[in-house]
Amino acid sequence: MAYDDLRSFLRALDREGDLKRIKAEVDPHLEIGEIVDRVQKAKGPALLFENVKGSSMPLAMNVFGTERRLAKALGLKGPDDISEKIAGLLKPELPQGFTGLRDAFGKLASMAHVPPRHVKDAPVQEVVLTGDDVDLDELPALFTWPLDGGSFFNLGLTHTKDPDSGIRNLGLYRLQRHDRRTIGMHWQIHKDSRNHAAVAAKRGERLPVAIAFGCPPAVTYAATAPLPGDIDEYLFAGFVAGERVRMVDCKTVPLQVPADAEVVLEGWLEPGEMLPEGPFGDHTGFYTPQEPFPALKIDCVTMRRRPILQSIVVGRPPTEDGPLGKFTERFFLPLLKIIIPDIVDYDLPEAGGFHNCVIVSIDKKYPKHAQKTMHAIWGAHMMSLTKLIIVVDADCDVHDYQEVAWRAFGNVDYSRDLTVVEGPVDHLDHASYQQFWGGKAGIDATRKLPEEGYTRDGGWPEMVSSDPATAALVSHRWKEYGL
Repeated sequence: MAYDDLRSFLRALDREGDLKRIKAEVDPHLEIGEIVDRVQKAKGPALLFENVKGSSMPLAMNVFGTERRLAKALGLKGPDDISEKIAGLLKPELPQGFTGLRDAFGKLASMAHVPPRHVKDAPVQEVVLTGDDVDLDELPALFTWPLDGGSFFNLGLTHTKDPDSGIRNLGLYRLQRHDRRTIGMHWQIHKDSRNHAAVAAKRGERLPVAIAFGCPPAVTYAATAPLPGDIDEYLFAGFVAGERVRMVDCKTVPLQVPADAEVVLEGWLEPGEMLPEGPFGDHTGFYTPQEPFPALKIDCVTMRRRPILQSIVVGRPPTEDGPLGKFTERFFLPLLKIIIPDIVDYDLPEAGGFHNCVIVSIDKKYPKHAQKTMHAIWGAHMMSLTKLIIVVDADCDVHDYQEVAWRAFGNVDYSRDLTVVEGPVDHLDHASYQQFWGGKAGIDATRKLPEEGYTRDGGWPEMVSSDPATAALVSHRWKEYGL
């Protein structure tokens, strides 16, 4: 089973020696960021800073910094467990597309262990601060990189709901601390919360917002997964964790938050309230520029009596984003296979930010099958933001980057096998010559068929490989060779 809250998971890591408690005073201005970046790149332990300068609140970092830790937090053996659970959910009916996934989750809503459960009393509301008692300076926000525009909370789970439909959304966005009661909401153009704010503004209404920190691990993971807008992240979290998430009504806004979170911020977003946000050293490894984003006034803070804040450091990969992205890659595999049956497997390299590049294998059956797959991927939900697609044959391990490179470097005539198109790109993409859209490429690294114009004598050559009988003999005698 997954862990019910952050602190029980930290205690488990502590018992296993996979949590390092840092008692020395550390500065959230650059120093903590430098420490965490080094530890996470070394695949080191989770960190608990117990003496953060300027705050009485401990700060948990690098909690999900390895696939093993994230799997443990979610009660899974590894990332492929996610894929197997989703695949089992989609069978035997084999629903079509994202609507089918929503319907499949809907069927689970009748099961006792999946939908969230409402409670009246919650640990996260042991302390309630309102009005002038609210002081965000008490919370350890990070100034991570030298050119950052300020201090940020990087793992606050933002709750909003569609003013028209009432459907809630749980998203993960960076939050700049502007002053003791105001934070910037970095809602990118493709995000659901931005759409909720736009609908509220069109209606001339305020938008209720709640931001939760230190949530149960399954809830934090669900907030990072790019689910379609009509799939409830809390239903998904319950499905992953195998138990219902406890939810409590907020004190000042009509929203619900995890009862077992550590800290919650509540406020109303006024239409048109904007402030410059950024720059910020982002997960792309580059600074994103300053732009105007909504500014939220915090009216209420609820927390546990001795809360622990959780955050992450992003920047040039590898970072803590890596394990989270890998689990999401595995989650989407059975869904993509239903939408695009051509797919055998796929890989989203962390170096590509998990959305800039997709490596996909297919069991090629007809001319231009690779190109058909490329365009199908560009039409699949948030996969539309992919900038580079590399298509290889089914016998290529898409997770072996050396083998993929060998195929892409050697199996391609770039005058024929390169597809270039234009389309939407991520809000944070700095390489496109204009914001929000740019050029994309697809590389067909599959074996070419005569029907595709490959008419050289002998056809496509065979790859070099060992004689199976000799390979078996050598394996059997390996110890005799003394090697």
